[in-house]
Amino acid sequence: MNFVSPARSLPETLYEGADLTGPDPVRSPAPIDTASQSDLTRTVYCVLGMPIDAINIATVVHRVEAAAANRAVFLISTPNLNFLVNSLSNPEFRESLLDSDLCPPDGTPIVWIARLLGLPINERAAGSDLLDRLQARGTVARRLTIFLFGGAKGVAAAAAGKLNAVPGGLICVGTMDPGFCEVDEMSQDHIIDTVNSSGADFLALSLGAQKGQLWLQRNHNRLTIPIRAHLGAAINFQAGIVKRAPPMMRAWGLEWLWRIKEEHHLWKRYRNDGFVLLRLLSTRVLPLAVMTRWHQFGRKHQPQDLLIKKSNDGQSTTISLCGVASEHHIPDATSCFQQELAGKQNIIIDLSTTRMIDARFFGLLLMLRKELKSRGASLTFTGVSRAMQRIFRYSELEFLLSPALPTPVDSDLVRK
Repeated sequence: MNFVSPARSLPETLYEGADLTGPDPVRSPAPIDTASQSDLTRTVYCVLGMPIDAINIATVVHRVEAAAANRAVFLISTPNLNFLVNSLSNPEFRESLLDSDLCPPDGTPIVWIARLLGLPINERAAGSDLLDRLQARGTVARRLTIFLFGGAKGVAAAAAGKLNAVPGGLICVGTMDPGFCEVDEMSQDHIIDTVNSSGADFLALSLGAQKGQLWLQRNHNRLTIPIRAHLGAAINFQAGIVKRAPPMMRAWGLEWLWRIKEEHHLWKRYRNDGFVLLRLLSTRVLPLAVMTRWHQFGRKHQPQDLLIKKSNDGQSTTISLCGVASEHHIPDATSCFQQELAGKQNIIIDLSTTRMIDARFFGLLLMLRKELKSRGASLTFTGVSRAMQRIFRYSELEFLLSPALPTPVDSDLVRK
């Protein structure tokens, strides 16, 4: 196992050009109080079981700056097609996304799926772009310190050297190469202590999607660095080990083809992920898109109101959704959920008289589940008709109907 400890014990050559002294940096005016924000206020859509924030890269940067200013825990996940495939086959990986504080769409296929479903998710907010934008902020704004964890031997150190060689918005204060090992092995106390002792604002991982997300999930309460994200190839791009696809190829959704050219071993992953995408399009996305369009067509002929009823038995609150649970009713539903969260009780959603739930409302329910989980409470559903079960299945949300037992993966969807 090879590692480099925080900046103060590193060779000076690694950080040549980095100004770690001097006057206090200028902070951005009026930062958002990230710690006080509720997940219920996020604009989240459910895309095949994953929470996807409708957000652009500029807003992601602003959220990162606010979290750094407040030293507020801020877990970022960057879902792409490989994340989607892993979330279908690994419940713990899926939970790492559901527990995240921000999930901007990283992969073009995720944006394509969202468009097919008629969702207002129109652009990527890639992890690689995030590092570039943070570095491009320059030295006028508050400079953020970053710790690079993972990557092939020497890659994180090379990326640190390049980041610190030119004054910018990021200063690398430490790197670590844990080597090729399992999540438990790279979660030993001395490794976590070394990462934490850097005092960095941002912890960026490059361990492979599944291993990186699981490492962050299992060590969530042990880490003291506020901003955490697995950014994968972004560290390779920063180090100059791998060239990033030209902007035109990225715009056309062909970055995967460029990645295969640069890293030949990736062709199997892209092939397998592509097969899963084709199956999802035919068995999930298209049926859900047809159902959504049919519902939109029927708006003129059926009432679209949503009546929210509440009852309490002293141990849990039952919320009945009567009618159509759609984006139009998000403000009222959010207000209702926020009131019930104050009681810290389990919540039961009664769907006996619910005709439809759209992707935005499902996103709100996923955020309600996240808030309840953080309070040690649970979200369950009752009165789920066969028609409603079909909506949950097409949305890859069947796991919500039996939270105690992870839903088995459809063998026709995931190819190992």
